[in-house]
Formats: sequence, C-alpha cells, structure tokens
Amino acid sequence: MREDILERVIDEARYIATTGATVRATAKVFLSSKSTVHKDVTERLRQVDKTLYSKVQKSLKKNLAERHIRGGEATKRKYKKG
Repeated sequence: MREDILERVIDEARYIATTGATVRATAKVFLSSKSTVHKDVTERLRQVDKTLYSKVQKSLKKNLAERHIRGGEATKRKYKKG
C-alpha cells in the first residue's frame, strides 16, 4: 500500500476511534468521499492495524444502530422550521 494512503487510513481510523464520528463526518474533515473513508476503515485498515480496526468497528456499529434516531431528529427539525 502506498505511504500516503496508509497515513490517511490510520488518521481517519484514529479520528473515528477517538471522536466516534460517522463516516460522513469523517469524510468532511479529511476532504474525502464517504466511499473512500468507508473503504479505508473497513477493508484497508484490517490489513494494517487489527486493534485499531476493532475500535473503529465498535464506533461504526454504534453509529449504524443510532442512524434511525438521527434521521428522525433531522426530519423533526425540517418540519419544525416550515
């Protein structure tokens, strides 16, 4: 794996592990696409650092479980404005 990609993968993974950020939020911070971040932390990271990979997977699973709540809150805010 190229050095720049390796650094990006580690940086994104550390960010998600420490902040609990979503893939979308991480993509905004690192100026990448959601697809790139997702591939980095689900496929590439597993080959690089298994311990960090398991921490990131916990955050991703938590975000997945809470996704419907955030969507409901966003809809609530949308119609409250109108």
